[in-house]
Order: sequence, then structure tokens, then C-alpha cells
Amino acid sequence: MFSARLINHKDTCMLNICDTELLGRTLNKSSFTLKISEKYYAEKVVEKEEAKEMLKRSDNINMAGKEIISLSVDMGIGTQNGVKEIDGVPFLVVFKM
Repeated sequence: MFSARLINHKDTCMLNICDTELLGRTLNKSSFTLKISEKYYAEKVVEKEEAKEMLKRSDNINMAGKEIISLSVDMGIGTQNGVKEIDGVPFLVVFKM
């Protein structure tokens, strides 16, 4: 299961999605801090099939977690080369053009 927040603004659809168990964690790397907040990622909890549909229809995607990134890359949305790791957690941002 995944925690997701979909934001529609004008003609753009942005998706923030993470592996549910990451909610509430704060990740650190050198002087960089990333908070996996409920406000940003947790509008609703979705199953794999709904997550796939959200990934397909979104223009910009912020992803955190092994499971969601694996699903996205398997679907051809983003590549493993674009994945960064922060405090042991994979993170990927995708902009569809």
C-alpha cells in the first residue's frame, strides 16, 4: 500500500506518493533534510492498481520508497539511474514532457 496526494492545478497533475511505512520519517543527508510528512504525502492510502493509474495520469511525480519506485520504473515511468538515496531511502522525481 502507498500513501498518495494528488494535486491538480490548471492543466497539470502532480502526484506525491510514498511507501506507507515512511510516513512521519525525517531523512538526513549531510546538510539536507527531507520530511516525509502526512500533509505532503497522505491524502489517502491506495492499493497497487490505483497507484498505477495515478502514476500513469500524473505529469509530475515525487516518489519516496523502494516499492513505489520499483513499481514506477517497471511501468517505464522514470529510470533507476534517476533514483537518489537519502538516509537509505530511495527518492525519485519525474517530470513528464
